[in-house]
Formats: sequence, structure tokens, C-alpha cells
Amino acid sequence: MANKYTFKRKELKYLLNKEQYLGFMERIKDMAKIDDYGKTSILNIYFDTPDFELIRRSLEKPVYKEKLRLRSYGIPTDESPSFIEIKKKYKGIVYKRRISAPYKESKDYLYENIPLEKSSQISAEIDYFKKCYPGLRPAMAISYDRIAMVGTIDPELRITFDQNIRWRINHLDLKYGNEGKDLLEKDQYLMELKIAEAMDLKLVAILEELDIRQVSFSKYGNGYETLLAERLGMAGEVIRIPESEKEWAIA
Repeated sequence: MANKYTFKRKELKYLLNKEQYLGFMERIKDMAKIDDYGKTSILNIYFDTPDFELIRRSLEKPVYKEKLRLRSYGIPTDESPSFIEIKKKYKGIVYKRRISAPYKESKDYLYENIPLEKSSQISAEIDYFKKCYPGLRPAMAISYDRIAMVGTIDPELRITFDQNIRWRINHLDLKYGNEGKDLLEKDQYLMELKIAEAMDLKLVAILEELDIRQVSFSKYGNGYETLLAERLGMAGEVIRIPESEKEWAIA
């Protein structure tokens, strides 16, 4: 998946405890297998405006929303491959467009507006994205450890399990790795089912059997909400910050 540059799919999210995780893994042995990458640390920097316009709009659950991020698989060196991604969601369907470049080149482009060495249709879309949001800058690092699986019967099926999901607003460089504040409890997993069309009925039955329920969970969104809670002195509470209080909370 690290080398695929365009995606169109549904992404369904579930929070699992350890018992549900082990039960699910046992029941899907004939449907999916761990992919060639095994367990991977995924590191991201999300870009936003100074007033967090992109994530604030996303949390309002509009019909259309979009994000821009810089990603690496594992801690990068200057020459390691990295990915600049636009992630869009329209009526429940996720579209992802991305380009690859050495980490230093990607960082120079996004942080310093130094042009990329190679241009493409997707890089032009990223240029346009940047122009649409004046003041776009690195806003938050989101990192986690992922086990990814691919369908053995349906090759379009992808299943991922994320642990140690962390956020930070300092050290906004992927070279700092998976450091930050935790978003999940111990022995909790965020599972994502990524499907092209309708879900296999056998998979539906497994979810029902294990009482695994779909949730709405944005890693960046939860990091942002936690940041606001801390600044408002309400750390540890699950809240939605009133719009009237958000402006000064993020200042």
C-alpha cells in the first residue's frame, strides 16, 4: 500500500478491546492475512491554518471535507521516501491522492514553499490546496503502530489495527518518531475496514458475534479536541467545545 498513489474506498472504524481483537483475528484467518509490511510505525504531520480551520470544519461532519498531511513509514532520514497526501471524504467515500518524494524535499516544499523537483497532476492539486488555505502550516503530529491485513479472497479488502495512537503539537518533524500523548486506553485497538463495495456477509456476522460496533473516530480530530480540552482546563473529559470558546482556546 505504501506505493499506491490513488485510493477510493469506504473506511469503517471500530474500537476493540483485547478480547475482541483476539477473537476477530482468530475468525478471519481464512479471509485475510498480514501484509508484507507486518507491523509498521506510521508517522504523520497534519497541516492546517493558524485557527485550525480544516479540522474544525471536518468535525462539523460536512458532506465534503479534506485534509493535507505528510507521512512516512518508520522514522525517516533526509533521503527516505515520504508521502504528501490529500485526503478527501465525500458522502462517506474516501478519496486519497498522494505523491512520493525524499523526506527533506517534502518537508522543504510544505514548510518552506520550495518547489518540488518533479511536477504531476497530483502535485498540482496539492499546490492548489495550499493556495486555498492561506497560512497553512504544520499543526499536529499524529503517530501510531499499525498491523495491516489484506484480503485473501477479496484483494480490495484492507483491515488495519492501530495501537499507541499519539498526538503532539511540538517537535513537528517526523524524525521524532511515535512520541506524544496517548489517544487510546491500554489494550485498545482502532480497527479500520477499508472496502471498495458492500461488506462481505461473513465479516458482518463476525462483527455481530463479537459485539463490535462502528464508531466515528478521527485521529487528528481527537487530538485537536484533546488539545482544546487541555487549554480549557478539562483534560480527561470527552467533550465538544462550543464554537464561542474555540477561538480563544486555540490562540
